[in-house]
Parts: sequence; structure tokens; C-alpha cells
Amino acid sequence: MPASPSDPRLDLLHDWLAARAARFGLQLDSLRPASDDASFRRYFRIDAGAASGGSLIVMDAPPDRENCAPFVHAANVFRDAGLSVPEVFDADLAAGVLLLEDLGNDTTLSGLNADSADSHYRDAGSALIRLQQASRPGVFPDYDRALLERELLLYPDWYVARHKRIDLTDSMKATLAKSFDLLIKAALSQPQVYVHRDWHSRNLMQLEPQRNPGVLDFQDAVYGPITYDLVSLLRDAYITWPEERQLDWAIRYWEGARKASLPVADDFGEFYRDFEWMGLQRQLKVLGIFARLHLRDGKSRYLADMPLVLSYALTAARRYQALSGLVGVLEAVEQINPAEPAYTF
Repeated sequence: MPASPSDPRLDLLHDWLAARAARFGLQLDSLRPASDDASFRRYFRIDAGAASGGSLIVMDAPPDRENCAPFVHAANVFRDAGLSVPEVFDADLAAGVLLLEDLGNDTTLSGLNADSADSHYRDAGSALIRLQQASRPGVFPDYDRALLERELLLYPDWYVARHKRIDLTDSMKATLAKSFDLLIKAALSQPQVYVHRDWHSRNLMQLEPQRNPGVLDFQDAVYGPITYDLVSLLRDAYITWPEERQLDWAIRYWEGARKASLPVADDFGEFYRDFEWMGLQRQLKVLGIFARLHLRDGKSRYLADMPLVLSYALTAARRYQALSGLVGVLEAVEQINPAEPAYTF
């Protein structure tokens, strides 16, 4: 890939890789885009010698926008926990460039169908339990009240105000604040474990069976609620399943977690309530993030995923009387006519 005058980072990448070409058998003219993500990071693939696996991934993370240190740290922690994560072959944190093992192109999402789903979700659940078993405080930042609240505020700030162009009334703002407080308290009351924060079908890769799944995009890992990654997996923004299948997979995870002596609730109903309320926090955050990606970053492809995320949130919130006010705000924003009389703000 030739350097571009409008992309000075490519010049840096070429120079950085040229200095390592002999060591890793890099074929510099083979550099090509591999993927980007919902951040300022982007990824390239480059052909390499057989000793390096045939190809490697180059992460470009401009240091004024991204910090590579959490990625390297999380990779080491996750690998020590027994997960299949890309090996970091070389890292220049000051330049914002990493040379990584290539886990291929086969995401779990690309292979998911009605027949394969049980196997994929079993592998993902087992890997999640291994990660959680390794948990201890002080390794990752706490998923604390400030972070949970900051994420929830993405919904009114980006989804409602900017994307929907709706001005909330004072009473609606007060209802959201009360509802957010309930969700945050519920999250903080859960047992705390390592949390990947995006444990879903696009970040879990299909590898050889003994390594499944490969795990990507773990740089934002925190120490937080035990249901967070499970709800990321089962209420995935990019694919959905009938609720009876979600419920079956949740039960299988819960049973496996209990056998592994993880601190999940003894009563599955209590666990599932925590799961749903945690999902609401995540889904409201994701609606805000998708709106921001569209409006600020020009990544409009996420607009197509908003309806599914919204449906998850509404379906869950409507089950709990304590969240009736939140339901009213969500329905008002979407101009949904509820089956029952309108909620009063």
C-alpha cells in the first residue's frame, strides 16, 4: 500500500515496518487494510515469513487519540487466564504501532446459524468463565459509578438530543436520572469480575477447535459486574435469537459458573434480573455510541443496528414496574403509543 500525502501515518507505518522487515520476514509491499473499528484504531495485514505465521496484523493507534498500553496489558492478563488472544510480537507505544498475531477473518458472526449457534455460544461461555475465574481487584480499572453514569448519559446526549433532535422536558430528564440511578445501583451490587466490555460475535474469532474462540478488542477491560459480558454476548447488537434460546444459553452459563465457584446468584431468577438490568445499561449506552459514530465519526453503518438494540431495551424494561418511568421516556422518544395509558412525567 503506497503512502498517501493525506495520510501521514502511513509513512510512519512503512518506516516502522521496514526496520522490522528482516526480523519478521515482512513483505512491505503486501501491506493492506484488514479492518477498522468503532474507535480511531485501524488494522492492516502484512505478509510475513512462515515463522511468523504467514501474515501479521499491524495496529495503527495514533497516540494523540488512542493509548496502546491497555491493549498490551489486557493481552497479557487474558492470555494468562487461558484465553486465545493475539500475541504481541512488537510494540511501540510512543508511536502507537503494534505488530500482532493474525487470528484471521472468520468472526463468530460469520459462522453463526441455527445449527452452529449452540457450539459457538458454548465456547464463548466457557471462555468467559475462564476469564472470570482469573479475576482479582486492582488489575483493571473499576467499572465504577462515574463510568457507568458517563456511559448512560450517551443516550440523552447523543441519541436523543443529537440523533433524534428531541429536547427532553425537565420531568423526563428527572425520570431518566432516577432510572439511571436504579440501573447503576443494580450493577454495582453485582459480584465484580474481569469484564471485556464487548464480548460479542464480531470480537470472537473462529480458530481451530482447541483455541476457540479467539478474542479481540479487549483494550477497554475493567473490573465490574459479572453479568455484563454475558449480556453483551446473548443480546448482541449484530445478531439476535429467540428469547428461549437466549434463556437456555444464559442457564447453561449460570450452571457452569456455579460449578466453577463463581459468585453468581444461587437463584436463577435473581441472576436473570441482574442480567436484564445490566443489559439495559449497555443498550442505552450503545444507542448513544452508535449515534455518535454516525454523527461525529461518519460511520453510518451502525444506524442499521439501532432498531435491534432499542428492541432489547424496550422488551426488558417493560417487564419491571420499577422501570415504568424509563419505558415511558423510551416510548415518547420513539413516539410509540403504549398499549396502556401514557405514563405521567
